[in-house]
Amino acid sequence: MAEELRYSCPTSIYDKFDRKGGDKFSTHYCPGCGHGQVHKFVAEAIDDFGMQDNTIFISPVGCSVFAFYYFDVGNVQVPHGRCPASATGLKRAHPDSLVIGYQGDGDLAAIGGNEILQAANRGENVTIFFVNNAIYGMTGGQMAPTTLIDMRTTTSPRGRSAANEGYPIHVCEMLASLDAPYYLERTALGSAKNNNKTRKAVRKAIQYQLDNKGFSLVEILSPCPTGWKMTPVDSTRFVLDKMASVFPLGVYRDGHELDLGHPRHRATPKAEDIPALLGVEGDETGLELPDHKVAIEEARYKFAGFGGQGVLLLGLVLSQAGMLARRQVSWIPSYGPEMRGGTANCSVTVSDDEIGSPLIDDPTALVAMNGPSLDKFGESVIPGGTIFWNSSMIEAGPKRGDVNSVPVPVNKIAEELGNPRVANMVMLGAILAHGSAISKEAAVAALPAVIASRPEMIQLNVKAIEAGMEAVKVS
Repeated sequence: MAEELRYSCPTSIYDKFDRKGGDKFSTHYCPGCGHGQVHKFVAEAIDDFGMQDNTIFISPVGCSVFAFYYFDVGNVQVPHGRCPASATGLKRAHPDSLVIGYQGDGDLAAIGGNEILQAANRGENVTIFFVNNAIYGMTGGQMAPTTLIDMRTTTSPRGRSAANEGYPIHVCEMLASLDAPYYLERTALGSAKNNNKTRKAVRKAIQYQLDNKGFSLVEILSPCPTGWKMTPVDSTRFVLDKMASVFPLGVYRDGHELDLGHPRHRATPKAEDIPALLGVEGDETGLELPDHKVAIEEARYKFAGFGGQGVLLLGLVLSQAGMLARRQVSWIPSYGPEMRGGTANCSVTVSDDEIGSPLIDDPTALVAMNGPSLDKFGESVIPGGTIFWNSSMIEAGPKRGDVNSVPVPVNKIAEELGNPRVANMVMLGAILAHGSAISKEAAVAALPAVIASRPEMIQLNVKAIEAGMEAVKVS
């Protein structure tokens, strides 16, 4: 009786690629490209280790970025070269998750060269899969840091010259000169034997992370038929005959063979231990913290104004107060030319639950310290939200009728207090009086940490907060 053959893919790969355009059952990758094989090896390992629901897959710029369309796991897309830095933060914030960085040679060895060097040198407990095809495959076939001598690309049409463009960068050899990396291996695609070695290396690198061993990187020599202008068959020969002679295959570091005499990886502190490590225990602030936790489950603030109005510091005080009140907080500023005119801003979230992203597109409250800020962000506030606006500088408030409008003459009040620089604290008082995600006590307790260099200003800032609270009550 003939057996029925069944074909299946790992569950960590989508059955249908709904995130991409065009044919939902085919990938972006060119015929003969190695990315699909590497995807399969990684997905098989994720499945076998039972980590599909607890994996964070990081893909930066390049052909690597397409992994977002295919892996049915947690995905984070990052700017060019920033994968190791993002992996560091994600792993430290989620130490029980499997954090995988997936990078190409143009990304990892060029703009991300310092990022990978520093993450490896710290021994971060992450796994990096480095797909090396010696070319910028996604953007037109330009020369990459790993392009071979005499290899022709669109930016080295006569072939790479050591005198003109330098030599190919050997990533595994470079990282092996550091003490901290735990596991480094270079493998290749192109034959059953080499594919099997790559599959084993992928599994080992993931296993080491799950065992909390430290930094692991697998460099995979991979074909790029389109970028190389070769047939798929010829490109696999090029990998094994040419690339492997320049980039020797093998294990460059295995932690079992190295004893540094000290821990390779520092354990991530438990959440309950962090306040003590930061020196913000409740007894030291004088706060009975649970009593000062207000009812708002989550508040998303956008603070905006021109440079010099203290909008970033205003956000920092609110964030610090949220931490003292044992709430989840995030603070992210927006720097750039706006700091010198127009509108600078920061976003603050205070929540009872974990915060997925510090970016805020739909604030529950806007604090507009000048007219351009109200114009820029006024429409983004959710219906029923609140707009606090500086009536000392803005003649007319928000035109919307579906938000709460709270005018506060912060400049006038600050001048009456004798220092125009405390206008931001006046606005903070108005926010607290109107119903904030934090209490006045928490805000006052946060001041010493935020303005530590000017302790003489604390009492004036407290007076400004109280004046802002009183102004809202009077109005």
